[in-house]
Amino acid sequence: MRTVYLGTSEFAAVVLRHLAQSTHRPALVVTRPDRPRGRGRKLASPPVAVAASELGIALEQPATVNDEAALRSIQAATPEAVCVCAYGALITEPLLSAYELLNVHPSLLPRWRGAAPIERAIMAGDEQTGVSIMQLTAGLDSGPVCLQDIEPVRPDDTYGSLAARLEELGARLLIRALDTAPPCADQDESRATYAAKIGPEDRELDPSRPAVELERQVRALTPHIGAYVVLGDGSRLGVSAASVLPEGGPPAGELSFDGARPVLGCGDGALALLVVQPPGGRPMSGEDYLRGRRR
Repeated sequence: MRTVYLGTSEFAAVVLRHLAQSTHRPALVVTRPDRPRGRGRKLASPPVAVAASELGIALEQPATVNDEAALRSIQAATPEAVCVCAYGALITEPLLSAYELLNVHPSLLPRWRGAAPIERAIMAGDEQTGVSIMQLTAGLDSGPVCLQDIEPVRPDDTYGSLAARLEELGARLLIRALDTAPPCADQDESRATYAAKIGPEDRELDPSRPAVELERQVRALTPHIGAYVVLGDGSRLGVSAASVLPEGGPPAGELSFDGARPVLGCGDGALALLVVQPPGGRPMSGEDYLRGRRR
């Protein structure tokens, strides 16, 4: 089947690479414009743009996909299906009505509609998540669902490990949907939950909360965004691995440097900081960090 693919993120790039190896190889890939990134603020291409170039697929990067020029580019590719995965911007008219848009969403809809379903599933302590293939509509991830499959959330999953499995699952389900054109069913609105975009407030580890919640927060933001604790001088100590102490620990809100590794006292329990990143430094074990502090 001749397809056009809309996507931007690393997740979407993995799905694209699998789709390109199937009988539904896209005739055109549409992604977002290059943007400044990193400390040097140099222009960098989205992961999907990099993948499309490596795969030799025609690429468009319009300022907005919701204008007539973008629609004409898509129409010129004469797609039988338009696939969407983590495009990262709202898709509206005229494209929304011009084609049936098949969207790859990494959750078991209607749970975790929105921008950060993988992170929110880990933060909430969900035991399972998955991928849904749905028809894109004007609502927020509220369109009819065509296919779903479950993926367990393991107790040690980070965003990175869980996303890697969901990328593979999403690619398989999208190809299956294109192969078989399964019927779609409306979502149960009464069961809908929302996965808000990760903001600055989601990164700080709040010691008034239980240690088990903070440990999930660290895993949900590793390795792509990163959690942190605020040190006494106001600087931030990044945290990319932590564990809940079965007992003991300093009072809630206190960060202890007296043991083998830093320990944060929490509202319930304590959190050992296993891998940290000092301000302006590199990631290191909590033990190495304390050795450096004590010199």
